[in-house]
Amino acid sequence: MSFTSQIKTEISKQKFNKLEQITLLSAFTRNEQKDPIIKITTENNDVANLIFNLFQETYKLIPKITVRKGYNYNKNYLYIIEIKENINQIKKDLSINTNIPSNYIIADENLIKTYIKGIFMSKGSINDPKTSRYHLEIVVENETYANFISNLLNTYNLNSKILKRENKYMIYIKEAEKISDFLRLLGTTKALLYYEDIRIYRDHVNMTNRLNNCEQANVDRIIQTASDQIKDINEIKKYGLELLSEKEQIAANYRLKYKEASLQELSEIITLETNTKITKPGLHHRFNKIKQLAQKLRQKEEKHD
Repeated sequence: MSFTSQIKTEISKQKFNKLEQITLLSAFTRNEQKDPIIKITTENNDVANLIFNLFQETYKLIPKITVRKGYNYNKNYLYIIEIKENINQIKKDLSINTNIPSNYIIADENLIKTYIKGIFMSKGSINDPKTSRYHLEIVVENETYANFISNLLNTYNLNSKILKRENKYMIYIKEAEKISDFLRLLGTTKALLYYEDIRIYRDHVNMTNRLNNCEQANVDRIIQTASDQIKDINEIKKYGLELLSEKEQIAANYRLKYKEASLQELSEIITLETNTKITKPGLHHRFNKIKQLAQKLRQKEEKHD
């Protein structure tokens, strides 16, 4: 079972009062109506049972339900629910004949959350957090309705956006934290815990990788710095290290002896072995002097060439 299907199943097990049932049916049916009947298709058996039972309980009718193999690659079963009775009254009750639902469908916060649950069960999906990207989307056919859904989501600061996809409109959320907030909004505790566990693990792995990369970059920088210093020292050795001051000669000799040591390590070694305190900035200053002299000697050689 996909992560999206798990979420929809978890929603379908929740309890809804009479008003919430109307709101849920309104959100779900608006995107599935097929004149002159209402025809709803879903791959989720639990969602199909919920919609079937809601219509039966609310309108005292028995929808026709058909099960058949899907046409997609994974060959999931499709559950098709058809309503052929009292169509006009149902559409009026559910407020699905207008571009956006009437105010009574989303009259309070509980009904707004219920509507979001319905639209997600009908047209929504969320990538499994184990995949390479975080992505939530809800696809609808009407731009006005897409803006309506996006605005509902953004009342909860979910930062949803809209993208036109062929002749449809995709409301989407990319931020991992916002998708987590969306799952809290749905009240899908199991899905939320799974999502957060994977997200925290991925964040930890990413942080570890970044630290490892940073550490490797530091090692590479230390090696390159030491290599450049050795080249400068060898340039001066052609003319004699006596060109350097006594302190600079000490730094040069210790660098040749400890070729891969960092400046911090080298300053500690010199301090310990000479019993003379030398700090990392002080050692850096000495190597700058060595570098300046080496550059002058190279320039002098280039002039003679």
